[in-house]
Amino acid sequence: MKITYTARNVKLRDNFKERVEKKLKKFNKLFSEEAAAYVVVTLEKNRQTVEITIRDKAIVYRAENTQPEMNDALDRVIEILTRQIRKNKTRLEKRIKSGSINDLFGDTPDEETVEDAYEIVRTKRVIVKPLTVEEAILEMNMVNHDFFLFLNAETNDVNVVYRRKDGNYGLLEPAM
Repeated sequence: MKITYTARNVKLRDNFKERVEKKLKKFNKLFSEEAAAYVVVTLEKNRQTVEITIRDKAIVYRAENTQPEMNDALDRVIEILTRQIRKNKTRLEKRIKSGSINDLFGDTPDEETVEDAYEIVRTKRVIVKPLTVEEAILEMNMVNHDFFLFLNAETNDVNVVYRRKDGNYGLLEPAM
């Protein structure tokens, strides 16, 4: 797995990079040779955020955590990634080398990890009307949602605006 580091307002020490590589090494047998891990470390005041995104073909896993210590945040992110992979264990087994997940996690599934299918508990049809991005954000705020689906009047594509954790807004555009 290729690991790419990005440091924001902090200088990463070699021992931290070695720790990341050691912890991500246990995921190597789950992903192909082309898998890439992106590690972003951000220092803001006395808080350190570690974000790891693992991409392998169509599979993407992402986890982020903020702690006073960088190593604590890293440990928590690895726990989150492990839980995500366990949760999708059945689907992964069909896509990757058989048996490798059992080697990593063991053969004892707990009730939280065994899920054969995602359950859709509600389907909602929405009217998609042409709006500008600014109008879509206003509509989203008026209905007090965290995201809003709309037809972009400028591009004629279906887009989604969403509210980010930092209070800003994001835009999802389709790409082929």
